[in-house]
Amino acid sequence: MFFSVGDIVQMKKGHPCGGNTWEVLRTGMDFRIKCTTCGHLVMLPRPKFEKSVKKIIEKVISLDETEN
Repeated sequence: MFFSVGDIVQMKKGHPCGGNTWEVLRTGMDFRIKCTTCGHLVMLPRPKFEKSVKKIIEKVISLDETEN
């Protein structure tokens, strides 16, 4: 799967605040995500993040994707 900054993803496990949707703030070897319900920031290593994502709710179209 390809993730980009600004994507909204649904994780397999819900957050204690009751939300289960997260916004991707940083990609690379580590992912920084923000809970869309309470704003809590979490940093996860790439393998754990990719394993925990259930589906992409909202995909942001980047310039790299439109050129191809």
